[in-house]
Amino acid sequence: MADAWDESVDVLVAGTGAAGLTAAITAADRGLRVLVVESTPRWGGTTAISGGGLWMPGNPLARQEGFEDSAEDALLYMRTVIGDVGPASSVERRQAFLDAVPEVYGLLERLGARWVRAADYPDYYPDRPGARIGRTLEFEPVDTEPLGAWMETARAKDGFPLPIKTDDVWLLARAWSTPGGFARGARFAARAVRSLLAGRREFGMGGALSTGLMRIVLDQKTPVRLRTPLVDLIQEDGAVVGAVVRRDGTHTRVRAERGVVLAAGGFAANSEWRQKHHGIPGWTSAPEGDLGTAIDLGRRAGAALALMDDAWWGATVKLPEERGHGFVLWERSFPYSMVVDSTGVRYTNESASYVDFGHAMLERDRTVPAVPSWLVTDARHARRYLRTYVLSGGGTKKFLASGEMVRGRTVPELAVRMGVDPRVLRDSVARFNGFARTGVDEDFGRGATAYDRYYSDPGVTPNPNLGAIAKGPFTAVKLYPGDLGTKGGLLTDADARVVREDGGVIPGLYAAGNTTASVMGRTYPGAGATIAPAMAFGYRAAAHLAGRVP
Repeated sequence: MADAWDESVDVLVAGTGAAGLTAAITAADRGLRVLVVESTPRWGGTTAISGGGLWMPGNPLARQEGFEDSAEDALLYMRTVIGDVGPASSVERRQAFLDAVPEVYGLLERLGARWVRAADYPDYYPDRPGARIGRTLEFEPVDTEPLGAWMETARAKDGFPLPIKTDDVWLLARAWSTPGGFARGARFAARAVRSLLAGRREFGMGGALSTGLMRIVLDQKTPVRLRTPLVDLIQEDGAVVGAVVRRDGTHTRVRAERGVVLAAGGFAANSEWRQKHHGIPGWTSAPEGDLGTAIDLGRRAGAALALMDDAWWGATVKLPEERGHGFVLWERSFPYSMVVDSTGVRYTNESASYVDFGHAMLERDRTVPAVPSWLVTDARHARRYLRTYVLSGGGTKKFLASGEMVRGRTVPELAVRMGVDPRVLRDSVARFNGFARTGVDEDFGRGATAYDRYYSDPGVTPNPNLGAIAKGPFTAVKLYPGDLGTKGGLLTDADARVVREDGGVIPGLYAAGNTTASVMGRTYPGAGATIAPAMAFGYRAAAHLAGRVP
């Protein structure tokens, strides 16, 4: 059989997002020969265009800064918010994730990563037992100049090519409407200028994480091949012993002495699968290579699947001129805004976490048309707050011309252009404005938690998330159930080994990230609850296969 192999390595990793690169780094650090393949012409995956945060309870940096946290509190919190969703989020997998947090932190710090804590960011359910504010970590902005020609194929260039940090964002969004936002904006501008004057090309957030990991991979001399999709897994006596990859039209059989790690993302860009599993074609922010190939290969090798009907949901808008989709985060949480269904009725807490908001939209659509919904705002919302989707879409005029946004001098005129009954929208606005005056959202509790108030305006009283929709002209933009990726896939155990339908493992096959069913179940405990477990289980996969005898 040896003569049939074109090349041999210890570990073959499919995917260049956080899960794949962490697995590669861990394996190489333990002296193994690693090959990383990426199906698309660009590296970085969804990680590169993400916020780059990692939800890491009990991390060493928090302890150094005197932040009180514990794995016990994190487990209590996870049990409360995730509940029982089956083996994907078993107690063993939750504990394995938390156990890996300090190990991942220490490994990457030793290899040059500079960590920083987003001290202001609350857990997404801060009123639940075990919740904290400040569990999210990220990389300090990374100078990308040392990556040289590799930056030409970096997906991070589509994200935040500036030295921006997570706790900058919530204040920059209101940089010209509040003193705190203005001060943070000034500090960010000064940081950006210093970087440029020093001849550095610094990336923050997802760009920092992606490029920071790739710098380590390249320092370890690990080969990374782009445009090299995984075509098939090769098994002997039920164990995965290698894979077939395609490069430049040629199929290559790669022997993987220790194992294959599937970390090639989910199926967010596969419209056929989206329709089958989610009932919608999908309006995703994930890259074009998110087609579910690795999930399908694992399934064909005998793997069990779980949580295929779910995703990392959130509101999105269709950008004009086929520019893709714009994820809507703080815009729906700031005052002077509310969301209504296609009949003009408000139906959820607009300031809830993006996963909860997406679930609410889909649930509403089962009984009342809510795909699309409408984000209704008055003139102050546009004047006071940064609307990233407008910038990404080329400006308000292009949005209006596309029909995805409408405007009216009065609420009834806006309703007509939205295609809803003016009386219904007028009544919805009137009820919402009453809550804005009293400061209490009697219908959905908007503004009641620290997470709601993270994206708010403290200058608006008595509730910083509520502001009457009263100053024309009024605007409405269509919202769709978008996502940051899918969260269903291959079922894995505490060591990231792929599990069969009968509960046994497939020897030699590991998986992490959105290729797998998420340990976070159907929810999103805190900022970075996608990427942190991706890295944790990428680490655990490599740690396990490093000790595995071929």
